[in-house]
Amino acid sequence: MNNLDYGIIGNCRSAALVSKTGSIDWCCLPKFNSPSVFGRLLDQEIGGSFAFNVDESYTINQYYIENTAILVTSFSNGSDAFEIHDFMPRYHRGNGIYYSPPEFIRYIKHISGKPIISVIYNPKLEYAKGETNTYVKNDFVVSLTNSREFDTLFLYTDLNKEAVVNHQTITITSDHFFLVGYHEKLSAPTLKTIFLEYERTKVYWLNWMERTPTYKRFNTQIARSAMTLKLLSYDKTGAVLAAATTSLPESIGEVRNWDYRFCWVRDASMVIKVMSNLGHQNIGKRYLQFIIDQIPDKDEKLQIMYGIDGEKKLTEEFLDHLSGYEDSNPVRIGNAAYKQKQNDIYGILMDMIHQLLLNFGNDIENGEELWNITKGIVWVVNKHWQEPDKGIWEFRGEDQHFTFSKVLCWTAVDKAIKVAKILGKTTKLARWQLLEESIREDIMEHSWSDTAQAFTQAYGSDDLDASVLLMASYGFIEAKHPKYVSTVKAIERELSNDGLLYRYKNQDDFGLPSSSFTICTFWFINSLYLIGEEEKAIKQFERLLSYSNHLGLFSEDLDFESKRLLGNFPQAYSHLALIETAINLSEITEKKVKHILS
Repeated sequence: MNNLDYGIIGNCRSAALVSKTGSIDWCCLPKFNSPSVFGRLLDQEIGGSFAFNVDESYTINQYYIENTAILVTSFSNGSDAFEIHDFMPRYHRGNGIYYSPPEFIRYIKHISGKPIISVIYNPKLEYAKGETNTYVKNDFVVSLTNSREFDTLFLYTDLNKEAVVNHQTITITSDHFFLVGYHEKLSAPTLKTIFLEYERTKVYWLNWMERTPTYKRFNTQIARSAMTLKLLSYDKTGAVLAAATTSLPESIGEVRNWDYRFCWVRDASMVIKVMSNLGHQNIGKRYLQFIIDQIPDKDEKLQIMYGIDGEKKLTEEFLDHLSGYEDSNPVRIGNAAYKQKQNDIYGILMDMIHQLLLNFGNDIENGEELWNITKGIVWVVNKHWQEPDKGIWEFRGEDQHFTFSKVLCWTAVDKAIKVAKILGKTTKLARWQLLEESIREDIMEHSWSDTAQAFTQAYGSDDLDASVLLMASYGFIEAKHPKYVSTVKAIERELSNDGLLYRYKNQDDFGLPSSSFTICTFWFINSLYLIGEEEKAIKQFERLLSYSNHLGLFSEDLDFESKRLLGNFPQAYSHLALIETAINLSEITEKKVKHILS
């Protein structure tokens, strides 16, 4: 079964996916959202990849070096063995500057014997739209395309370049390297300089993880998830991506295929809250600056999502020449959801701002801008909370009065009041408290269904929705309140399928969902914990963890029957919810939270 058996490498500028057999099947350079240079993930025939062929006598294993984002793929037939150490360079150069070039390195470590390999180096630039030609030069191999748009890619290696390009057999008797980069190097790399890049990058990740708390239970999963979220952050602007890929389907052969290489305010704010609770301050500072940069004017409203460089127009296009992941098409770039109105984003953003102030209050800069944002958010909520919207699941049909959106409007005001108290700004409190109470009364009156015995998806509806499980987490209602407990039980009855949750079961714009949205199962497990069913929560959590891939990574969705990973990968939503749930189910043993440079 194909289970998205990939590892991710990256350096907060771009990322690549490496298969369990060591093939790089997805990489966009020079940035996360650039056109792919290797895209076999979305078309087995023409997408392009960078792989190593060995004979059938070899056993292949894959793992991360502990507490790093360096991925090792090992090949051994007993007497002959070697390893591929894949990484994107990232390390501190001083003065707060990080070296994160648009390139990846494949370090070949000779272990024993005389392994015989052939290299399949087959880049396809610009999403493989046109022909890519590859030429051997004195110092490097260059690939270029100019049939539609001009682009180039450079390969450096200390192996015989002709043998590499022509897929000839090569005998490995010592260490070697490949460097694939977007730019031509001013000085050709050597094995010595590559090894130095490797050591510097390893030290960077070890230092980053040393400043992360350790936990008695689930520490390995928390650590890998934290590093995965870090890999989905974009240093240049502070944006955080929802995932590293586009168009991996929610269900095989269907059309629920979206480009997730963008910054959703909701997803990113949830990530930053989690990373803040793990003690990582700078990623939060960068993201706050990203948000400030998007709303320079007091009357400018937030979009639900932006490009990672702050782009506001994210026009959706189809790449019809690509067959799609397992022939699931269309392949999309861009995302039409940027035009949608989703009222919940304000509450999630305010919740994150409040958490950052609690964790790092004395060190948070831009305090005046944050107070302006806080006032602006309450103004927007006051003006628009009674209006319908598209909701958290981005329904492309008619707007509705979604319960989750209303709860998050309440959250926006609730957290704004708390922020005002932290900042000593009390003149607006009385007015804001009246607004908070009005929204609460409205939700309690209209979102409860006597028929369903639960808070439901939308006002006047009996349909259930996993997002309402967050009502307790955001402090809207006590977890032991009879109506919340009843809601958790109703959702378990109606939306759980062999331990995995539907987001909802009512038909949307594309029919009945046929896969489980992974974050919803984490939410449900967390809700079990909150209502006191701790043993059941831990049992279900451990079961859900077993559905990750071989490296502990999750995508967006899980197939109900086969439990295979589906949807874009790796998914920030899934990993942030994993961390939150794991922390609730664990006891901290050694909290080494520090203000870090990361």
